[in-house]
Amino acid sequence: MKPIDSRILQLAIPSIISNITAPLLGMVDLAIVGHLGDMALIGAIAVGAMIFNVMYWLLGFLRMGTSGMTSQALGRRDFGEVMTLWLSSLVVGVGLGCLLILLQWPIGHLALVAIQPSDAIWQFVETYFRICIWGAPAMLGLYGLTGWYIGMQNTRVPMLVSVFQNVVNIVASLTLAIGMDMKLEGVALGTLTAQWSGFLLSLLIWLMRYGRLSRYMTGVRLTGNFFTVNRDLFLRTVFLVSVNLFFVSAGARSGDVVLSANTLLMTLYTLFSYIMDGFAFAGEALGGKSFGQRDRAGFDELCRRLAFWGGGMVVLFTLLYMVGGHLLLSLLTSDVSVLAVTDSYLGWALLIPAAGVGAFILDGIFVGLTATRGMITSSFLSTVLFLVVYFAGMGVWSNHALWLAFILYLMNRGIVEYIWLKKINRVIWK
Repeated sequence: MKPIDSRILQLAIPSIISNITAPLLGMVDLAIVGHLGDMALIGAIAVGAMIFNVMYWLLGFLRMGTSGMTSQALGRRDFGEVMTLWLSSLVVGVGLGCLLILLQWPIGHLALVAIQPSDAIWQFVETYFRICIWGAPAMLGLYGLTGWYIGMQNTRVPMLVSVFQNVVNIVASLTLAIGMDMKLEGVALGTLTAQWSGFLLSLLIWLMRYGRLSRYMTGVRLTGNFFTVNRDLFLRTVFLVSVNLFFVSAGARSGDVVLSANTLLMTLYTLFSYIMDGFAFAGEALGGKSFGQRDRAGFDELCRRLAFWGGGMVVLFTLLYMVGGHLLLSLLTSDVSVLAVTDSYLGWALLIPAAGVGAFILDGIFVGLTATRGMITSSFLSTVLFLVVYFAGMGVWSNHALWLAFILYLMNRGIVEYIWLKKINRVIWK
């Protein structure tokens, strides 16, 4: 195995583990309330988790922007900039979290008005939201810290923090919700405890492992580049979130069975994305460092090896879904009618790895280069393509048009970013 392959896997594997364990926070909450005897609580957790998922996804730019800029500064061995980015991302993350707390009433109300849950669920969602929102500074501060760790070529700390959060969440939620009979409030407080515990652990590890770098710290400096990078990443995320929400909404218009089938099939996309995001994180860290070092040969070799690993994952997951796709979906539901519909659309899911691999790998490379203008351009053009294909074909192909639009959307993101990378490579290395 080549040294660059070892570095890629050293960064990718912990990230993959982190990606897989991260959703467990919400799943643990759902599992606990599912045994409390009130079905409205399950709906409340589902709605509450969806609100927070969308909110935090939109603010995920903080992790990506910090990762790219930190890896470049590390490549230049500019430790003053490394520490400025650490402090700046931490302050911005915690500050945004505090802003969300201040705006919790309008945010919560608007989200509930948009989702329109039943009256019984509405009350429970409000309770869950009002408690968990106090974890926003910890979550967003942790986004900044996680991005910084990735930029420092260290994905083991985020993995450790993610696993620790889940252990704390399980213990705290069970103790409060069932042991102390606090029910929904106990589950929410357990999640809140886990969020702050993870944030504090991340800070403690930084102090123990990187505290010596504090001598380079000169204070918070929010440069124009910091805002430009994060603005572009935010807008890019808006396009991605919009496509995902539209996909769910369009599926719902085709009926409950089709909606359920689409939801199950999208778990195959989610599983593939967890794996590929790990390689994207490796691209962020190593690509940014190579760029900071002005190592064009090392950067080109990284791109080739990431393409190799991406191709391997395409073959692996395509075969996995081809041979075991129906079995995987049958583990998620026993509803015969839903499974019959998933079989009708499973062919589209088989195309997900090949269509999406370019977008995942190149997103990581672009974050490392902080070439965010290319990311927002590809996301915008791909979103437009998605909508055009869907509305052009929905009258004839119905849900097949939705899947065709989604596959072309994924593929186009990778194509546009590849063309953009070829273009900027002629300029950025001069």
